[in-house]
Amino acid sequence: MPTANTALRGISLVCLTTPKQDEAVTFYESIGFEKRTDTPFGGGYRWIEMYPPEGSTGIALAPPPEGSTVEPAQTGITLTTGDIDAAHADMLAAGVDVDAEVSRMGDPVPPMFWFRDPSGHTLMVVQNTD
Repeated sequence: MPTANTALRGISLVCLTTPKQDEAVTFYESIGFEKRTDTPFGGGYRWIEMYPPEGSTGIALAPPPEGSTVEPAQTGITLTTGDIDAAHADMLAAGVDVDAEVSRMGDPVPPMFWFRDPSGHTLMVVQNTD
């Protein structure tokens, strides 16, 4: 049983493997994220952390292990917005690979759409119901 010191307390980062880190940084900055960490480490690699303007969980843009390829993944990462239609329109106008329309399944599922980053990873945007 975990103690108070060893209990898991939250999610700080989710990691996405990307072979073109600079392209990924430019992309995530274009949709409102800020780069908070960009640190070189062994073998010419860089550890990069991107964060949305609100919240404390970020996305680490990590290089793939040497000799491996990156396969696009359905990440399960869900971002929130106060206005799903405006967010969709903004991303579409910016040339982001987004779904053609916002998905509306009805209560209790919030309106949502999916988009793909430069590595082909899929992320979701949902309307915050707060």
